[in-house]
Amino acid sequence: MEEVRALVLIRGRVQGVAFRHYTKRMADGLGLKGYVRNLPLRRVEALFQGPRPLVEQAIGWCRQGPALARVDDLDLRWQDPADDLEGFEIRQ
Repeated sequence: MEEVRALVLIRGRVQGVAFRHYTKRMADGLGLKGYVRNLPLRRVEALFQGPRPLVEQAIGWCRQGPALARVDDLDLRWQDPADDLEGFEIRQ
């Protein structure tokens, strides 16, 4: 199965609503590699790497987020997969 990598920038009410925690839980459940972190201006960045259908599922989840979140915009950038990731982590 084709492995892909996607960088996702999420804007809206995505900080202070456990977005990073739930993103990690979802990514771990799918067996994806990558990270999630808060950015300035109330944005969240997530990097997902793994089989295309699972990465696409993670991107779809990010369009909604957890119950208390409100996603206003999502910017998606596909990248070449790399061997620089171990598991999925929350970064500061």
